[in-house]
Amino acid sequence: MYLIPLSNAFLNILKKISMAKIKYIEFSGAEHEIDVSSGLTVMEGAIKNKIPGIDADCGGACACATCHVYVAKEWIEKLPPKEDSEEDMLDFAFDVKDNSRLSCQITVSDELDGLVVNMPEKQF
Repeated sequence: MYLIPLSNAFLNILKKISMAKIKYIEFSGAEHEIDVSSGLTVMEGAIKNKIPGIDADCGGACACATCHVYVAKEWIEKLPPKEDSEEDMLDFAFDVKDNSRLSCQITVSDELDGLVVNMPEKQF
């Protein structure tokens, strides 16, 4: 068996891949804490890791509300404000609250390490 030494360039690329730990809490209370790559959305992290409670029918195009989540209160101010399209789609979500967001509109970054989102009872 031969080991191929990794180039410094490849090692530098690996170092630049950053992850944020996101906690998804189902309506039932079941928790899923996963590492999500920076640049993905909170919705993509859920879908790639088969987290129940986020349907993402439109695939992240902000054209439905089936990725609706409640962002933990301590994280609301750390997120960018909702755009008009997100506000419009939340009109179709179930049991919208002040901390409601569409998870397809939250881009993961190092600053969101530790983010906690709760899922509503249902999506539609």
